Amino acid sequence: MAAESAEHVVLRGPEHRTVGRVMTILEAVIASEPAGLRLADLPSLLDAPKSSIHGLTKGLVAAGYLRENQGRYFQGPAVYVLALNTSPIPAAYHHALEVLSKTWNETALMATLAGDAVINVDIAEANQVIRASPPTHERRPMWPGSSGKVFLAFMDPRSRDSYLSRKHTEPGERERILAELETIRETGVAFNRGESVPDLYGVASPITTDGLDVTLAVGLAGPATRMAASLDEIAVSVRETAQRLSDLAAAP
Repeated sequence: MAAESAEHVVLRGPEHRTVGRVMTILEAVIASEPAGLRLADLPSLLDAPKSSIHGLTKGLVAAGYLRENQGRYFQGPAVYVLALNTSPIPAAYHHALEVLSKTWNETALMATLAGDAVINVDIAEANQVIRASPPTHERRPMWPGSSGKVFLAFMDPRSRDSYLSRKHTEPGERERILAELETIRETGVAFNRGESVPDLYGVASPITTDGLDVTLAVGLAGPATRMAASLDEIAVSVRETAQRLSDLAAAP
């Protein structure tokens, strides 16, 4: 009897209450799609003070499981990543990667943003002996990858500055990064010229949806010896692919 009572104490402890609240928030937000859910809607569901719920939602946004837009919460890309094994990306998205890969005979990829990390969710590999083989379903740093640069460039300024203040503390480095991000916003294309892996180039462009943060990017990666001479043309091709997928995402 004593052992049973102790077990009940553990199950009702604060750690389990927190897990329950987190899962309730996730379930409620997912059920509210596509309209989203306001913070004010959550206290009645959780029987918890708004201050406690705000801390949990901030943590879920930081980890990529929720995203916040104009005071409403929506499902974040990290939830999508959890379901990848049973819910693959739309066939039209993968087809676009295959076309881009075949056009240049380099590896095409699609990445998503999850908190401070970039996750490759799908790839179409080149038919080359020496080729880029980026990992999928693994969290990677945003900087200096081309997809991560895209997410930083189109991130809201407060989140971007918070990331830079934590990850890039040298003032000169931050100024250089901010200047590059401004160029990416203007052109819609980000480059990684051997910054992550020597002699490996990457080009990426955002998939955009009006009124929502950029959480998907399409890119192409391959050896510098093959990509350098055609980098401008590759950039146009990647940007056009991203635009087609943006139009597809916006279609009713």
